[in-house]
Parts: sequence; structure tokens; C-alpha cells
Amino acid sequence: MQEAFLHFIWKFQYFDKTELATRDHQMVNVLFPGTHNTDAGPDFSEAKIIVAGLQWNGQVELHVKASEWKHHGHHTDPAYDNVILHVVWDNDKPVQRTDGSFIPTIELKNRVDEALILNYKHLINNPFTIPCHEQLQQVSDITWVTMLDKTLTERLQQKAALVIEVLEANNNDWEETAYRLLCRNMGFKINSEAFYELAKSLPYKIIRKHADSPLQVEALLFGQANLFDDDLDEPYQNELKKEYAFLKNKYSLEQNLTSAHWKLLRLRPANFPTVRLAQLSKILINNLHLFNKFLTINEAGSVVEIFKFPLSDYWQKHYQWGKEAAKTGHEIGQSSIDNILINTVVPLMVAYGTYMDNNIYVDKAIALLEKIKSEKNKIVDIWTNLERKPLSAYDSQAVIQLFNNYCKRRRCLSCSIGLSLVRSK
Repeated sequence: MQEAFLHFIWKFQYFDKTELATRDHQMVNVLFPGTHNTDAGPDFSEAKIIVAGLQWNGQVELHVKASEWKHHGHHTDPAYDNVILHVVWDNDKPVQRTDGSFIPTIELKNRVDEALILNYKHLINNPFTIPCHEQLQQVSDITWVTMLDKTLTERLQQKAALVIEVLEANNNDWEETAYRLLCRNMGFKINSEAFYELAKSLPYKIIRKHADSPLQVEALLFGQANLFDDDLDEPYQNELKKEYAFLKNKYSLEQNLTSAHWKLLRLRPANFPTVRLAQLSKILINNLHLFNKFLTINEAGSVVEIFKFPLSDYWQKHYQWGKEAAKTGHEIGQSSIDNILINTVVPLMVAYGTYMDNNIYVDKAIALLEKIKSEKNKIVDIWTNLERKPLSAYDSQAVIQLFNNYCKRRRCLSCSIGLSLVRSK
């Protein structure tokens, strides 16, 4: 027996209430089980319980064994003095408040349908990464869609909260925030932190001052990233290094990144940080008001003018200093643009809409996700193999959240899919 299952039983009142009584034979009638408390303190608040003919309003605490009350230190914690009922699976010991008074306790061990217990054990104890792996096809479409709506909302709220953290660190400057988040995204996981540190060391306002000089913007980015090859005597690099030395001194820039911060192993040439910096340079040069541009995006097809630009002559032919590429061009691809939309633009829209209390931007973000193709990754593949293939980024973001926040943590009783299977006869 797990406490999570006991919470589930109590919350939905899935037990036999016939002649429900405490250890000392006081009759109990549950008017309202209370609201589940996810913070510190007793498990349910604002419950309404009749004990021995008297109505009590207050908190309810749950344990598998009643003796856990003392093991958890509740007998000396005043926060638990307002507990009006102790609900346990096994009533192995009477419990008391800090003043010594006994708390009415009910035992549920013999009051729960065996089928409910077996359904729960089957779900939780199976070896699959997705607990409902074998039963997923039994789940109705409406239950599936409802859960995806829930998990997508959770994911967007989490991402928006991270955006607000960045915003507050930037003195509520939305343009700087958009710039930093874009930079982090341009690292595409493997170099995301290095790109983010680069953005923090090189303010967007400096980039904007030199936007009319592509050479100087590249010099600033490559210089602050510490991605020059000092062992190579290369004309274009030498020109950038000269510009960077001047600008570094002019703005008193601190260069915090080293070559150790950058990961190059097993990267395709298109993903080399040098190529990504060249792409970032073009995006920044052509979008002086980055945040406002992001807010105006209405559909995935309208982003070409924001992200797709020919790179400088050198980076069209190289992927590292002195190393020519087999293919020329290197402008940012559609899958990379989709990644930026999903992980930068959409969270910014949601954060701004929440911050300004304007759901128009939240709705735009969701509509944008619905128009972007599903992501391709290991988690999406798992659901595809279970015949729940995500069709859009809306779906893929939702199933990623479902997998990470529910399936991996086996939070089946917090998932409407898991609940439907436990409840089924």
C-alpha cells in the first residue's frame, strides 16, 4: 500500500461507508473530504466531518499506518492540532495532538473494493516505462485529449515561469530577455548553456548599436564566445579579431567563456557552434526589435523573414576556422526554426500574455504549436510505437510533459489516463 493510493481513495471516497466508525466506536459521516493540500501541513484542508453527531470543519491527515503520525513528528507540531480526522489503512496505534487529546481515526483496510486495489497494483508494479503500456488502447480518446490539454498547459506554465525569471534578472527588459532566450536556444541543448553565458556577457543593446556592421556583430559574438583559433593565421578571422579587440576595450567586456565550455564531439557540421553563431549574427542584425518581432508571428510559415538569411561569405563555405564544408550555404533549417518557435517564441508569448493578463498571446502561442509539425525525439518515438503518434508540436510538447512528469514518476493517480484504468471494472 502506498500513501498516494490512500489519498486517491479518500479524495474520491472509494470505500465502503457503511457503519463507518472510529477505533473507539464513534460513528463518522463524511460530508466533504476536503481539498487536497500539495504544500506543507496536513493532507486535506477545509473538510467537513460529522463525528458522534457533531460536525467538525478542519483538516484531515492520511497515513498508511497510524503510527506514522508520531514517526513524522506530528504529535509535537502545532500545525497538526487542527486535524479533525486521521485516515489510515492500518490503525495500529492511537494518535494524539500536542495537548495530548486523541484524534478520531478511521481505518480503510477492509473497506476498499479488491478490484480497485488490483487495478492499481497492476498499473504501478508493471516493468514498462509507460505504466499503462498494455492498456493504453483501452483509454478513450476524450480521456487522452483531456490529459494532453492538461500536460501542455503545465508545460507552458513551467516554461513561462522560467521566462519570467530571466525577465526579472534583466530589470523587466523584454527585448533583452528575448535575446538571451534565443541565444540559449541556438545552442540546441548540447551548447545551450555556453550560448546563454555568451548572451549574459554581451548585452543586446551593444549588438543593436553595431547592427549596421555585420563584421562587427560577428566579431563581438565570436570574440565573447572565445571561438577564435589562435593557432591559425586566417585573413577573415584576423579581421574579426582586430575588430573584437577594439570593441572589447570600448565596452569593457569581460570574456568568461573558454574553449572548455564548447562541445564539438559527434556534432554534424551544421550544428557546430561556429555555424550557429554565424546564423545568430544574421538573425540579430536583421531583427533590431527581436521581442516585438516574435510577438507578431501568427503562423509557422511567417517566420522565414525573421530567421532565414544567407550567411556571410566565409561561413557559407566553412563550418570551422580554416575548414571548408562539403556543402555550402548553412542557413538555418526548418527543423531548427521550429525548435526556436517551440522553445523560445511560444514560451515568450505565454509569459508575456500571463504577465500582461492578456490571453490573446497565450492563444496565439497555442495556435502556433498546432501549426508546427511534431518534434522528433526518443520520447515522441515511444508514444508513436504505442499508436499515440503526436501530429503537431502541441501534441509532442504535451506527451513529453506526460512522460517526464507522470509516467517516469509513476504518478498514475494524478493522471486522468491512469485514473480511468484504476477505476475500470
